Amino acid sequence: MVRTMKPVKTRSDVEEAARKAIETLYGPQYRDLIVREMLPYISDQLVVKGGLPTEDRRDSWDVQVTFLLQGTQYTVDLLIMEKDGQITNARLIDRMTPIQR
Repeated sequence: MVRTMKPVKTRSDVEEAARKAIETLYGPQYRDLIVREMLPYISDQLVVKGGLPTEDRRDSWDVQVTFLLQGTQYTVDLLIMEKDGQITNARLIDRMTPIQR
């Protein structure tokens, strides 16, 4: 069975795709997921003719999320394709113990 994924065009679409990715990578026990940054991205932007991404000229989203898992805060960067929600890159940026107030 081939499962088609829906396009990711809005902030809520991005958050839904990010939640699915984090659950797949870290398990369902995470909590308090926050989309910290959501930037348009073009796969070929590093190519000389690619140019810089804009809201109108993009094929994916570069998304930074934070969440808590077993008392540790994680920051993860995800590259989410706009046309089908596929995650083409996931990178752990930081892992830290939050300061208790």
